[in-house]
Amino acid sequence: MDLEREDTTAAGSRGPHRRTGPEDAVRGDPMVNRARQMLLSRQSALRASCVEGPAPAGGAGDGCPPVRGALCPPRELEEVEAALERIAQGRFGGCEQCGGAIGRQRLLAVPEARCCLTCADARARDTDR
Repeated sequence: MDLEREDTTAAGSRGPHRRTGPEDAVRGDPMVNRARQMLLSRQSALRASCVEGPAPAGGAGDGCPPVRGALCPPRELEEVEAALERIAQGRFGGCEQCGGAIGRQRLLAVPEARCCLTCADARARDTDR
């Protein structure tokens, strides 16, 4: 067996040497896989709500529950898709503000988060002024 020609894959098995990309660094992380599944599910739900169109006339304030598609949050869909792109590029979990790590609990609660809690709090304080 030629060890120079073999590499350990993200799953931990031995295999033929192959090029690895940044996505390999996060591919085997169960937390990242869970966040990816949450984001894909949310992306699907957001796209479905946007496709179904606006609420029928008279639907607001008539005591009926809101109709799906009445409000399409495009910014939320953009954030979810940006987070999926960061996962694909191997940049998921890094704070875009300070470059530090975003806490795992924060990523599980808000997988589309771009900043660590410290930077997000600082940004919120700055916008409140």
